[in-house]
Amino acid sequence: MSTKLELLSQNLQKHLGDRIVTLQMALGEIGIDVDVAVYPEVMSSLRDEPELRFEQLIDLCGVDYSAYGDGRWQGKRFAVVSHLTSIAHNWRLRVRCFAPDDNFPALPSVVSVWNSANWYEREAFDLFGIVFLGHTDLRRLLCDYGFIGHPFRKDFPISGYVEMRYDPEQKRVVYQPVSIEPREMTPRIVREENYGDVENA
Repeated sequence: MSTKLELLSQNLQKHLGDRIVTLQMALGEIGIDVDVAVYPEVMSSLRDEPELRFEQLIDLCGVDYSAYGDGRWQGKRFAVVSHLTSIAHNWRLRVRCFAPDDNFPALPSVVSVWNSANWYEREAFDLFGIVFLGHTDLRRLLCDYGFIGHPFRKDFPISGYVEMRYDPEQKRVVYQPVSIEPREMTPRIVREENYGDVENA
């Protein structure tokens, strides 16, 4: 671990203490897991503490762990992962927080901490069905308002449930059951002996 990451690790343990469930390093960055009960206060501390000072939330996304590790995952199904950047200290951090209820995944919103979380949380709600408590405008961002389900959940069908089209007679968009037959996509296998051989081309 580099000196900079060692310092960040020490500062995280100093200011967050036992509010950190796990701390690990992967891909040259530190990641921490926090419990939902302390999630908003941890995020505020990460922004406001001078020795941490993560001024920017650069990404926030939902994750569905239901098929993680070829189905061997035993933990909670839904998590939110945030990526933070400190311009002052030139370091990054991943923060993961699991929703306690798999049937109704909900976490506190961090829009009051970083305004940039607004559309990220709306996207995670739209695509994963994760509800962000305290978000003032939690509505679909990418899917149509009448869309049923959440397409990034791993149990959502590949072709969906309904399709929409414009009906010129009714002069409006109408919904109808999906008419596309599901099919298996098999990649073409190249069997030519000299494929990719520049000398014999």
